[in-house]
Amino acid sequence: MSPQDGTEDDDHTRFLQLYTANQHRVLGYLLTLTGDRNVAEDLLQETAVTVFTKFSDFKPGTDFAAWACQVAYWKVMNHRRSVARSKTFLSDELLERLAERTVEIGPTLDARRKALDACLQRLDDRDRAFLMARYQPDGSVALAAQQAGRTTAATYKALTRLRQALRDCVSLQLAAE
Repeated sequence: MSPQDGTEDDDHTRFLQLYTANQHRVLGYLLTLTGDRNVAEDLLQETAVTVFTKFSDFKPGTDFAAWACQVAYWKVMNHRRSVARSKTFLSDELLERLAERTVEIGPTLDARRKALDACLQRLDDRDRAFLMARYQPDGSVALAAQQAGRTTAATYKALTRLRQALRDCVSLQLAAE
């Protein structure tokens, strides 16, 4: 059964289910290839539009994330051509190899992300808020220190301790699976 065999509402529902389940993976892929969150988010939107309009080309039973990442790859390549006057740090060949490798390790990264989410939920609210103050898009060590009422040195030590605890938790979570 192809996506166009059902009703239009069914197609939209299937698309939304697949896209929602894989959006974070496509964004991670774009972040890897661009190194710029703003560019990656812009390209994610362009990718979503293209994937939606080309959804009838998607073959059910195949890897939706890999298909969407292929669309995203071409968005990155088009973006690179459009900004060719600015410095490009990766050759097209290296970018292609990186893109292939990122798709290959996508399922592993998904498992690690899920494990990290579970481990973050196990932290007490204070520690979770402390980490978010540091790692949210506009976060910093200084902001985390200020919100926690700690010195910068104490903040670095606390962040190191929390990162190690999360690393251990993720390792245990993955080993249990």
